Amino acid sequence: MPLRPARRVRAALVTLATAAAVALSAAPPASAADTWTEVGSDRADPLTESQGLTSVEVPANSPFRYTGIGTIPIGVSIRGWNHVGDPDAAYDGTYIEPYQQDSGSSKMFRVQSPNGTWSEYVHALGAGEALNNSWVAISPDGQWMLAGEWGTMTRFLVFPTPGINPATAPGTNLPWVTTVTLDRPVRDVQGCDFSGPTTLLCSSDDPAGTLFGITKPLLQVDLAAKPNGTSNVSGRVTALRQLPLRSGCSGSFETEGIDYDRRTGTLRVIVISPGFCVLTDSKTYRFTRS
Repeated sequence: MPLRPARRVRAALVTLATAAAVALSAAPPASAADTWTEVGSDRADPLTESQGLTSVEVPANSPFRYTGIGTIPIGVSIRGWNHVGDPDAAYDGTYIEPYQQDSGSSKMFRVQSPNGTWSEYVHALGAGEALNNSWVAISPDGQWMLAGEWGTMTRFLVFPTPGINPATAPGTNLPWVTTVTLDRPVRDVQGCDFSGPTTLLCSSDDPAGTLFGITKPLLQVDLAAKPNGTSNVSGRVTALRQLPLRSGCSGSFETEGIDYDRRTGTLRVIVISPGFCVLTDSKTYRFTRS
């Protein structure tokens, strides 16, 4: 029997209400992505502060650690490890720097323990893995370390944290155990840091702007679960804002490493200026959540 007009209207309203409820339940909460406001900046030295940075909690009152071509020890560079990326430090004070070579089949992670001693952990490349070793991010529990590759990627790599996870030892291959699978591609990520148990903030050097509608974006990656080393974890990517691109020179900027200091809630990102101004007005920008 055909529906009367009043019944057809009521049926249509029920259908619309049901669809709206489904859409709202599927949509992420409005507060899922943070807003970061620039609050200041410091000059970044092009030789020693141009690749990455991290805050160190142990021992107390430790200075920020920066990386650049001028921080690579001679004994490391003469063995071919001529590029250092964005480092990270675990909450117990373990400090890790990622290294790569111009060619080869491995990556290296240089680890300083809380007592000051250094050790090296080498990872043999897996199938389809890029040679680049752009950054590391240590999970808040200290047991797992994420690392990133250059180019357009839909994943981050997960390793047991060298020097902390008991499954690691210098002189043995550091294994790539699981993967963070991203829901959309990211390009030229230069650094990531955990801002919470399942949230990463990442700096992208994307020059094209075709993925998110802006170049050089600050990204937030929300993980479906904590990295665990036994199963892959999915990650939802959100572009939060364009990073500052200000200089006395015109040309191509380069976004570098990132750090989130949980003690103060301060986010720091390095942006290298173009041309001659790399020497004069490259900056580490500071942001706070608003």
